[in-house]
Amino acid sequence: MPPTTEKTRTRGAPQRPGDRIFAGASTGAGVLILVILAGVAAFLVTEAWPAMTAPAEDIPGGDTFVVYVWPLLFGTLLSAFFALLIATPLAVAIALFITHYAPRRLATALGYVIDLLAAVPSIIFGLWGIAELAPRTVEPTRWLEENLGFIPLFEGPASATGRTMLTISIVLAVMVLPIITAVVREAFLQTPRLHEEASLALGATRWEMIRMAVLPFGRSAIIGGAMLGLGRALGETMAVAILLSPSGDVSFNLISSANPSTIAANIALTFPESSGLTINVLIASGLVLFAVTLLVNMGARAVINRRREFSGAN
Repeated sequence: MPPTTEKTRTRGAPQRPGDRIFAGASTGAGVLILVILAGVAAFLVTEAWPAMTAPAEDIPGGDTFVVYVWPLLFGTLLSAFFALLIATPLAVAIALFITHYAPRRLATALGYVIDLLAAVPSIIFGLWGIAELAPRTVEPTRWLEENLGFIPLFEGPASATGRTMLTISIVLAVMVLPIITAVVREAFLQTPRLHEEASLALGATRWEMIRMAVLPFGRSAIIGGAMLGLGRALGETMAVAILLSPSGDVSFNLISSANPSTIAANIALTFPESSGLTINVLIASGLVLFAVTLLVNMGARAVINRRREFSGAN
């Protein structure tokens, strides 16, 4: 007779009622998420279609929908990109300090403090940006204009209030920092202890051990955490709405007062006084943000799957 394997025994064994209930509930929850996502997409497409097919003179500003939404999309991507550029290296450095450098008591306390930032409402970050951060960026932005004005990012003229794209990028970076740090920290803690000890035994310094064993193992987590933070930055509303002074321009200048707005902030500021086709235009811009977020998540998943076979875990 052929040998009985564990897989054969598992298939032939009857399932208990609790197992069947749990399996059904798990499957139903997964299907429900897909149904809700499809429902949201169908609602956005249905409500956005009149705005996409309307003549240009009926769109706010008298232009086509593409011309209307392009500055908003540009501002959304620009602020989220620079927020991620600031937050990701800082989050990796904090995670490395907590997991491999700080004493245990300090690491525990610092981990709690970082996680606590995620519980702060976004409007608090916006008020902090207006009252504290924006005034403190006025002099540094003037220095950037005088010394690095040949770079398009700092060509100026520098804002006298500090309510610039640079300020909102810093605020968004602080807001997404706990998400990225938490994901990366847990990945670094899962690094096989034998890999670290083998590196040290071969004469590697602590930094060389981190570079050869810890960072390759956590590469996928760094990408995944960064994409989670990017999703938060793309959809942030209140902090951007109360801090940024939008002008509708499309510019890479980070320190001037001529700033593009973001899709989420524009919806929050415009929706209460809108009616008729204007509401459809706002919903259509929300559909654009929905599509961008979906594409970002799909791209992140593709990168993670592509790098998984080359990661330090294998």
